[in-house]
Amino acid sequence: MSSFIIRQKEMGPMENFVYLIGDKETKQAVIVDPGWDADAIIKMAEDEGYKITDILVSHFHFDHTNALDPILKKIDVKVHLNKAEVPYLKVGKGNLVACESGDILTLGKTNIRFIHTPGHTPGSQCFHVGDNLISGDTLFINGCGRCDLPGSNPEQMYESLHTKLMKLKDETILYPGHNYAATPTSTIAEEKKNNPYMIRESLQDFLRLRMGF
Repeated sequence: MSSFIIRQKEMGPMENFVYLIGDKETKQAVIVDPGWDADAIIKMAEDEGYKITDILVSHFHFDHTNALDPILKKIDVKVHLNKAEVPYLKVGKGNLVACESGDILTLGKTNIRFIHTPGHTPGSQCFHVGDNLISGDTLFINGCGRCDLPGSNPEQMYESLHTKLMKLKDETILYPGHNYAATPTSTIAEEKKNNPYMIRESLQDFLRLRMGF
């Protein structure tokens, strides 16, 4: 039996997914990518009977962080952000925790491992808990994050997808950062089989598809 719960909630006009990961024993919880509605996010945890102790940010973009300040005005918790993103997100110094790939946040019996997956932004990161991956805007169902924005890097995106995420167990459940597909979750096996950005066998093929060159 799993030691944790994962709850997924769509919020805002950009179809963002906000996540709650809660340790069943301690009733401690983290929020992943707090966007759009601070009160609804806090209520999501309260309705499940969990106390928010930390916030995890996959990357600094506005739609994934615009409820962060309102939440911090209500609850004083740590905000975990990859160190490469620190210059882009203004958070109180007492709240910010700069992370590196491989860092682990422990809630009771639940371990959440941070995986640095640059490409969409310099410090994009995914969160691996049990056989589950919350992927932010790195990996979508049948897609991947944009690589034509300031700070994006298509070569890094290819490396993140092919040398990091494709190595996860096939049964790993994928929880993306946006509700862009017919279903809200997938698996790494399904993405390796069907995702056009995961089946590219070379960087040049990936660049041709993603960037048009």
